[in-house]
Amino acid sequence: MKVLLVNKFHYLKGGSEKYYFELANLLKEKGHEIAFFSMSNDKNIQTGEEEYFVDEIDLNTGSKLKALDVIYSKENKKKMKEALEDFKPDIVHLNNFQRQLSESIVEAIKEKNIPIVFTAHDLEAVCPNKTMLDENKNICELCKNGNYINCIKKKCIKSSLLKSVLGAVETKYYRNKKVYSKKIDKIVTPSKFYKKQLIDYGVDENRIIAMPNFLDLDKYNIETKDDGYALYFGRLSKEKGILNLIEAFSYIKNQKLYIAGDGPEKEKIEEIIKDRHLENNIKLLGFLNEREMQQAIANCKFVILPSIWYDNCPYTILETLTIGKPVIGSDMGGIPELVKDKQNGLIFKHDDIRDLEEKMKLLFENNGLVEEYSKNAKKIAQKEYSKEEYYNKMLKIYEDVLGDKK
Repeated sequence: MKVLLVNKFHYLKGGSEKYYFELANLLKEKGHEIAFFSMSNDKNIQTGEEEYFVDEIDLNTGSKLKALDVIYSKENKKKMKEALEDFKPDIVHLNNFQRQLSESIVEAIKEKNIPIVFTAHDLEAVCPNKTMLDENKNICELCKNGNYINCIKKKCIKSSLLKSVLGAVETKYYRNKKVYSKKIDKIVTPSKFYKKQLIDYGVDENRIIAMPNFLDLDKYNIETKDDGYALYFGRLSKEKGILNLIEAFSYIKNQKLYIAGDGPEKEKIEEIIKDRHLENNIKLLGFLNEREMQQAIANCKFVILPSIWYDNCPYTILETLTIGKPVIGSDMGGIPELVKDKQNGLIFKHDDIRDLEEKMKLLFENNGLVEEYSKNAKKIAQKEYSKEEYYNKMLKIYEDVLGDKK
């Protein structure tokens, strides 16, 4: 089978890109022929496969005229047509394509009558800001029923009127064009929570398959030990709940918290640590490479994911559970689907500082519980997040949409 994989970024920017490249490796391993369609960028990874690129659109520095291409790009449609004619795929598998690549590429694929599978990594179908967060990083569902004017009123996209107008117009355009509800043959959501959001949006339930992302389990089969510290890793941003975590941890005495990553809240975190004299308790590790990150997970007592937004299927959790460590996670989005409360970790009420504090204390003070959750974590991960299991499900989706076209 020939599969054209589409994602607007062709380098490791986030979870969508990790999935994009991992899926490519899995399909190649199983004997399928793959190609990529993305944007040009100096950071792009050379894969050795067929690669088709459109000109990059940088919404932070691009012109207002160029920004209109987020709604519809004749040039991108033309280049997609050329890619389809050259590679002749059986399936096109979309990932993050909205905004920079635009709906025009979907139009080109439909004109060729090629089946489309789409993995929804965010909630852009429902919310112009993709995250269902307002400009203050609070949960906002005002646009959920198509009332996208709220995005403009609140300047939800980076506090910019222009970007918020473009986002609102684009999301309205996609709804009117029935991109998600009709043009895409099957939508894969990495969480049941995201599936529900798309059903509420108006997509037929039968067009959506909920299944968590996968990992190459062998890469995470490393020896573990308990060095006694709690670990947070990921983006240092408000929606990730990092400030709540530090607040909750400040009430816990004689324990260690390691924080790996970077982001807009880094300076504020450093100020809080200094003001509250937490230098001996909280350690900022900065950016860690893949191997260093795995080792940090393997040596911790547990990992915390304190998100205050609707997280989908965080690789943070998948990687932690696969290595064999418990997770304390908030009750947001798809997190409770991965962190099975009192089995492989603990769930706390989001934005509840005291509840988070109590959950951390429980694991810090109970090594037996940590050992039990650690064993369960690895066992559940091996059963539910293997690439073999994922491949079998994805192949069934591909075969179904091909059968429908025939």
